[in-house]
Amino acid sequence: MEKLNIKRSLELFEEAGKLIPGGVGGARRPYNFVPGEYPIFLESGKGGTILDVDGNEYIDFLCGFGPIILGYREEEVDEAVIQQIRDKGFCFSLTQPHQNHLAERLNELIPCSEMCVFGKTGSDGTTASIRIARGYTDRIKVMRCGYHGWHDWCVEIKGGIPVKLYEDVHEFPYNDLDQLQDLMKKHGDDTAAIVLTPFGHPLHEKMEEPAPGFLEGVREVADKYGAVLVYDEIRTGFRLRMGGAQELYGVPPDLAVFGKGMANGYAISAVTGRREIMSIAEQKVFISSTFFPNSTGYIAALKTIEILEREKVIDKIWERGNRFLERLRSILDKYDVGAELTGVAPMFFVTFKRDKGNTYKARRNDFYTQLIRRGIFLHPHHHGYICYRHTEEHLNRAAGAIDEALAYVNERHGALEQD
Repeated sequence: MEKLNIKRSLELFEEAGKLIPGGVGGARRPYNFVPGEYPIFLESGKGGTILDVDGNEYIDFLCGFGPIILGYREEEVDEAVIQQIRDKGFCFSLTQPHQNHLAERLNELIPCSEMCVFGKTGSDGTTASIRIARGYTDRIKVMRCGYHGWHDWCVEIKGGIPVKLYEDVHEFPYNDLDQLQDLMKKHGDDTAAIVLTPFGHPLHEKMEEPAPGFLEGVREVADKYGAVLVYDEIRTGFRLRMGGAQELYGVPPDLAVFGKGMANGYAISAVTGRREIMSIAEQKVFISSTFFPNSTGYIAALKTIEILEREKVIDKIWERGNRFLERLRSILDKYDVGAELTGVAPMFFVTFKRDKGNTYKARRNDFYTQLIRRGIFLHPHHHGYICYRHTEEHLNRAAGAIDEALAYVNERHGALEQD
């Protein structure tokens, strides 16, 4: 398959390098994909597809890194926002009533939700949840599992951050209850929060569902030591279930953070949780921003939730996704190249096993290069999503491209020699 023409993308990236550090924002930089193969600038999107500045069209499974749960340019959502902007405005000195309407809807849908605090990004939400937990418990330490944003307390890249800003944050692996228990034996009496993604989606690694008893065990540990249990549901909220992974797995936390798919691309996030804990944000803990009350995100979220419920979107994504993943499993079984499929119907990932010859990186790059050349936009280091506007034709094309890409990897690299 011939290499794509991405000349205009490369020209814009060269220009951007003189204007913006790194040319484009961190996660979107070319080295995070396959340099020279993936586009860098996009022109437009509609439904389940995107168009780059060179005119190449792709079926997009990255979905804006997660917010697109319905589809790009979802007319009903966009029209609701446009009407709000045109008829009433959206940025004022005081709050519009849509705040209350959205909080009421979240309280109805999310098991742990009794009160809400709204922000704009996932990092806003997770950071606010930790501040609330620390304010509620008058403790400092945090046990964390998973990626929770770019703020000082949790970001993986520590440049520019004093050690004292994260020295009280201790990590444990997903599904490793023993390590969490060991950490809590040392630090439990000083621990404000245990924060984790209830469905495991670690950076660059295979996805994991909770092992039997894992979430229940985390819940018991949090209760034993009086720590606040926080779920980062930024990716899982309104995707695995309307009420998030806590609804799917039946183990509610004390606080939960939602965003991404809640508003189909508009900027909004929410910290929700038990009234007793959330009430700390009334006076003792300060959370505020000029733009947090802007009503565009509230309007988009209310309309998105309405559509999700009315069209039974989550059920349909699970149905299509399960058929798609079943087909992918049969395709992966054909090729002994080290490819692994993990995840659940709404969120999936194809990774490659590490091997003796350390060829897995080349196998991965060749696989994803073949996909992008075939018009399938999946990320080598980040799981994919299925959105409502991904049609059966889209999924069939993607499955066919994955088959062809694995055949290419098999022809070029052969069977995998594992460690």
